Amino acid sequence: MKHEMTNSDTNQHQQTRIRWVLYGLAIACLLLITSHGFTGVSEAEQPEALLKPSDVHGSVSALTRRHLGRYHYQPRPIDDELSQQMFADYLENLDPAKAYFLASDVDYFRRNEQRLDDFLRRDDASPAFEIFNLYRQRVNERLVHVREILKGEFDFTVDEALMVDREEAAWAVNELELNDYWRKRIKNDWLRLKLADKEPEDIRETLATRYDELQRRIAELDSNDIFQLYLNSYLSAVEPHTSYLSPRSSDNFEIAMSLSFEGIGALLGSEGEYIIIRSIVPGGPADMDNRLQPGDRIVGVGQGNDSEVVDVVGWRVDDVVDLIRGPKDSMVILDTLPEDTGLQGPTEAIDLVRNEIQLEEQAARAEVIEVPDFNADGSHQNIRVGMINLPTFYFDFEAYISNKPNYRSSTRDVRKLINRLKKENINGLVIDLRNNGGGSLLEATTMTGLFIDQGPVVQVRDNQKRVDLQEDNEPGMAWDGPLVVLVNRYSASASEIFAAAMQDYGRALIVGEPTFGKGTVQNLFDFDARNPDKDQRRGQLKLTMAQFFRIDGGSTQNRGVIPDIRLPSAGDPQDYGESSLGNALPWTRIEPAEYESDTHLQELLGQTLTSAEKRMQNDPEFRYLFDDIAEYERNVERKDISLLESARREDMESSEQRRLERRQVRAQLASSVMRTPLDPPEPSRVEETADDADAEDEQEDTNDPDIYLEESARVLADIFLLQRDGRTLTPAPLVNTTTITADIPKENPLAEHPEG
Repeated sequence: MKHEMTNSDTNQHQQTRIRWVLYGLAIACLLLITSHGFTGVSEAEQPEALLKPSDVHGSVSALTRRHLGRYHYQPRPIDDELSQQMFADYLENLDPAKAYFLASDVDYFRRNEQRLDDFLRRDDASPAFEIFNLYRQRVNERLVHVREILKGEFDFTVDEALMVDREEAAWAVNELELNDYWRKRIKNDWLRLKLADKEPEDIRETLATRYDELQRRIAELDSNDIFQLYLNSYLSAVEPHTSYLSPRSSDNFEIAMSLSFEGIGALLGSEGEYIIIRSIVPGGPADMDNRLQPGDRIVGVGQGNDSEVVDVVGWRVDDVVDLIRGPKDSMVILDTLPEDTGLQGPTEAIDLVRNEIQLEEQAARAEVIEVPDFNADGSHQNIRVGMINLPTFYFDFEAYISNKPNYRSSTRDVRKLINRLKKENINGLVIDLRNNGGGSLLEATTMTGLFIDQGPVVQVRDNQKRVDLQEDNEPGMAWDGPLVVLVNRYSASASEIFAAAMQDYGRALIVGEPTFGKGTVQNLFDFDARNPDKDQRRGQLKLTMAQFFRIDGGSTQNRGVIPDIRLPSAGDPQDYGESSLGNALPWTRIEPAEYESDTHLQELLGQTLTSAEKRMQNDPEFRYLFDDIAEYERNVERKDISLLESARREDMESSEQRRLERRQVRAQLASSVMRTPLDPPEPSRVEETADDADAEDEQEDTNDPDIYLEESARVLADIFLLQRDGRTLTPAPLVNTTTITADIPKENPLAEHPEG
């Protein structure tokens, strides 16, 4: 047993990799893929050898069941209800768009819908292989039809639409229904490329290559791939963070955990047929460029300015990783569908130069923001707000156990930054935990200790209901003044532990979005640790074994941390994060720990919230944000996409006009904010943390203001004014920002998720 994990699906080193393992096979199986020039595919009428489960698969199944029964935090009985969920999940992973199977196929499979539990007890995976073998046949049949469609032409003056949200769609009764769906699906693919100014023959070749590659990749799948998909249908029916890694997936996982990668610094996942940006690694090329954003879909990848862009719709995540990864200083071109434009397009080409992801860019950094407080006579004084950004809770474990005096930790760095900010005469402090997916549990505990005197921080309960109380035992505080913690939906695990403790103690107001809600701990079991037969490898099991609880007794699981002052954001919190995952453990509570809470900040919350709401109503950037949220909600609610070219072009032109108008306004407002970097101190050698657990117009747009950061500074200014003399003033726009950099090394890269 190894690798205790504490991070969320957004964690920069861990959870997204597991999601790749869990869903990567399904992506390869179900959707449209492309590569350079492959055309030698077999037709549907050419039979392929049927895949079958092996004796090793039976052994793995037995080990998995045994481990879940003994160690899982909340094991689930193997019964008919679980069998039904396994059946639904397996079909969903194979054919989520209901694009291949007929209703008669599914009806035939249903004879085992409530019998998979019986097969599982016998460690017999044969029903899954029966379904997959017919699935592969149906894919081949569809692709024969697709090639015929590509020989024809499309009329884009016909007012029709493609249903893109097929979750509630019925399985096709006959081939005529499937043929109509595929005609519209290919017509939409063609239109998207046409709107990107591709020539007809280029479009035809791109789409033909995509479907050829799909057939080749389906043919490459082996029995281990199918068994992994099947077993994970069982495990996901138990709980979403428990999963099985086949031997090949285990190898990829170990490489990803142990090596440093050169790439762009983005974490990838899958959503339907698309590769999606889950999060951006702070300090990486994508973060520094600022055009690529979470939620954007990657539809093509090219190498350098003169290479062909390969269409990657439907590819496995790890195959797209291989394309994006590359040598330092080399260029990669990403053809993307930005989240705010939706699937209707158009695409946007983003060129990025690959680089190492440096630890110095992952470490804590600080700045000072001055918020004007205007007097009645028009004069003003500046309220100085310290801002510390913490991308992850890092800890130099190897240096620590080697007794190196200058070992690096996030707590140590934040303490240094606080001392420097004090010399800048700050009036308050903001801790920015946006996109912080977690890291070291120890660091979350010691970081909390910088802002409380002594006391409990988090409770950890195992599968035997034993509770371990993690405490800060160091007396004194590094900062005892006004404090705000800024979070978003990608703040997870250790971030949630820290934010929850600050909220429970009454030490800080929490500002931003509800956090991710991952309050569980996973461990990795290696089934080959005592297996002498290297030719009969069995893989690994990631198993949920414990749960975090706040000191007030409530869990961070599922609900996350709810901000005291919530800033506007798109979507319902139930539609993202832990609460959106099937079979996620529910929120619950245990007995609270003994601690004392300060109610002073809560007494100021009403006035602070009123002041923030007034600013959000009047600030032009917040008005833009509200418009974007409304547009996003409209796109989310759309069940179909118009195939009328004139309508799609009108949408494109409207989006471009809105972008240009905003850029003009922002150019007039930008002069109110200035940033002046300060020289960092001399770097010291630091090892990587080993405690992580779970064109011109475009360039100008990268200078968009960070309205969440600025508003959190204004909230802090309000708190300071209320505490100082009991009044609330609406601060004017920010006038100055000074950057302070932590003591960061430059010679050691931080191991990066291999997106790259």
